[in-house]
Amino acid sequence: MKVMLRRNTAGHLTVYVAKKDLEEEVVKEVQVDSAKIFTLANGWELSIAGLEEPLQLPKTVEARRIA
Repeated sequence: MKVMLRRNTAGHLTVYVAKKDLEEEVVKEVQVDSAKIFTLANGWELSIAGLEEPLQLPKTVEARRIA
């Protein structure tokens, strides 16, 4: 699914999922092999591969929901 990564006014990383009209703050980030696992405030876990460091935001990427 396509998601947008951006920073909110408080400076925290947020994920916006347009198809679900969902915007949640990232509460945990874990690097696994070539992908990052983002845990959202609502409990969702999203895997995003190929993110460069440092992140250039806002950015639309392909994510896979794993939990």
